Amino acid sequence: MTATDLQRDEALKIGGHTFNSRLIVGTGKYASYELMAEALEASGTECITVAVRRERLIDAKGRNILDYIDTNRYTLLPNTAGCFTADDAVRVARLGREILLGLENPGADWVKLEVLGDKKTLLPDPVATLEATRRLVDEGFRVLCYTTDDPVTALRLKEAGATSVMPAGSPIGSGQGILNPNNIRICLEYLKEGDPDYPVIVDAGVGTASDVTVAMELGVDGVLLNTGIAHAGDPLTMARAMRAAVEAGRLAYLSGRIPKKLYATASSPESDTIAPRPRG
Repeated sequence: MTATDLQRDEALKIGGHTFNSRLIVGTGKYASYELMAEALEASGTECITVAVRRERLIDAKGRNILDYIDTNRYTLLPNTAGCFTADDAVRVARLGREILLGLENPGADWVKLEVLGDKKTLLPDPVATLEATRRLVDEGFRVLCYTTDDPVTALRLKEAGATSVMPAGSPIGSGQGILNPNNIRICLEYLKEGDPDYPVIVDAGVGTASDVTVAMELGVDGVLLNTGIAHAGDPLTMARAMRAAVEAGRLAYLSGRIPKKLYATASSPESDTIAPRPRG
């Protein structure tokens, strides 16, 4: 892998959009809208996800979150956060489309789909998620599906027409990182078989930069996160760390790590004589 090869891998293509950054950042849980705006800028993201349920667009002071987002700079990815049925998720997705059409934002035709199973774990309901995916695809949405790290469920969602499958690293907001890297690897194998450019994004559970790097080194195409930045002790510095972690992890994956061995391998040659470089 040469430097030129790495430079060719700068773009993330997903849902008809192309981004230089492989980090997608959420807009919830910040102490203030002002801090959110600064963190988004520090993260280097070009795509941000916004919960479009009416009660989440307006804060206690009556301020609209969209007034603090530069829609000329960021592509908005509406999400169905907080939905627990397929019907509710489809309704919220339609609402998000109408909001973004009004803003003339290029993200109006796509949605991050979340259909949760219960309020304690916030894990996705696989049956309802599959149903909602089929319905939204039929309505012309490009659906990015939040799901578990179960490879069979991931494959079923792709077969249903999902634009991207987004397996969780661990439960939403838990900060536990990538709990089951082997399942993520199998998801990648299933989803990319015969379709190497199919975008797979790790969504949820990463808490710090090393979690993001681990995800990227597995070969996923990007990471979506929110709490890891918004609830950090210093969100602005963490945003910069997450930005660097995505880039480092991607470069490490593309470069190819050395194999793990049981015993040591000398890093210096046994002979002091440097072998001549072969000619030709």
